[in-house]
Amino acid sequence: MDASGRKLTAAELAGAKERRLEAMRLQEIESNPIDADDVAMFEMFEREGWSHERCIAYIRAHASGADAVE
Repeated sequence: MDASGRKLTAAELAGAKERRLEAMRLQEIESNPIDADDVAMFEMFEREGWSHERCIAYIRAHASGADAVE
Protein backbone atom coordinates (compact mmCIF):
# COMPACT_ATOMS: atom_id res chain seq x y z
CA MET A 1 0.00 0.00 0.00
CA ASP A 2 1.07 3.60 -0.35
CA ALA A 3 2.44 5.57 2.58
CA SER A 4 -1.06 6.28 3.87
CA GLY A 5 -2.03 2.60 3.63
CA ARG A 6 -5.09 3.60 1.62
CA LYS A 7 -6.55 1.46 -1.13
CA LEU A 8 -8.83 2.84 -3.81
CA THR A 9 -12.55 2.75 -3.19
CA ALA A 10 -14.88 0.72 -5.42
CA ALA A 11 -15.94 3.93 -7.20
CA GLU A 12 -12.32 4.98 -7.75
CA LEU A 13 -11.48 1.52 -9.08
CA ALA A 14 -14.44 1.60 -11.46
CA GLY A 15 -13.29 4.98 -12.78
CA ALA A 16 -9.72 3.76 -13.20
CA LYS A 17 -10.90 0.68 -15.09
CA GLU A 18 -13.12 2.78 -17.36
CA ARG A 19 -10.19 5.11 -18.16
CA ARG A 20 -7.88 2.14 -18.79
CA LEU A 21 -10.31 0.54 -21.23
CA GLU A 22 -10.77 3.85 -23.05
CA ALA A 23 -7.00 4.35 -23.25
CA MET A 24 -6.60 0.81 -24.61
CA ARG A 25 -9.17 1.54 -27.34
CA LEU A 26 -7.37 4.76 -28.26
CA GLN A 27 -4.04 2.92 -28.44
CA GLU A 28 -5.64 0.37 -30.78
CA ILE A 29 -6.95 3.18 -33.01
CA GLU A 30 -3.40 4.52 -33.21
CA SER A 31 -2.14 1.03 -34.19
CA ASN A 32 -0.21 0.85 -30.94
CA PRO A 33 -2.11 -1.62 -28.73
CA ILE A 34 -0.70 -2.43 -25.31
CA ASP A 35 0.65 -5.95 -24.89
CA ALA A 36 -0.67 -8.73 -22.69
CA ASP A 37 1.93 -8.09 -19.97
CA ASP A 38 0.83 -4.47 -19.65
CA VAL A 39 -2.84 -5.45 -19.56
CA ALA A 40 -2.03 -7.94 -16.80
CA MET A 41 -0.14 -5.26 -14.85
CA PHE A 42 -3.07 -2.81 -14.99
CA GLU A 43 -5.50 -5.57 -14.05
CA MET A 44 -3.30 -6.39 -11.05
CA PHE A 45 -3.39 -2.74 -9.97
CA GLU A 46 -7.19 -2.83 -10.13
CA ARG A 47 -7.48 -6.22 -8.42
CA GLU A 48 -5.22 -5.13 -5.56
CA GLY A 49 -6.83 -1.69 -5.29
CA TRP A 50 -3.49 0.10 -5.46
CA SER A 51 -3.47 3.88 -5.18
CA HIS A 52 -2.43 5.84 -8.26
CA GLU A 53 0.74 6.89 -6.45
CA ARG A 54 1.69 3.28 -5.79
CA CYS A 55 1.02 2.31 -9.42
CA ILE A 56 3.23 5.15 -10.63
CA ALA A 57 6.02 4.15 -8.24
CA TYR A 58 5.78 0.52 -9.46
CA ILE A 59 5.95 1.53 -13.12
CA ARG A 60 8.85 3.93 -12.53
CA ALA A 61 10.78 1.28 -10.60
CA HIS A 62 10.30 -1.25 -13.39
CA ALA A 63 11.17 1.30 -16.10
CA SER A 64 14.43 2.13 -14.35
CA GLY A 65 15.27 -1.54 -13.86
CA ALA A 66 14.98 -1.35 -10.07
CA ASP A 67 12.92 -3.74 -7.99
CA ALA A 68 9.30 -2.68 -7.57
CA VAL A 69 8.23 -0.93 -4.40
CA GLU A 70 5.57 -3.11 -2.79
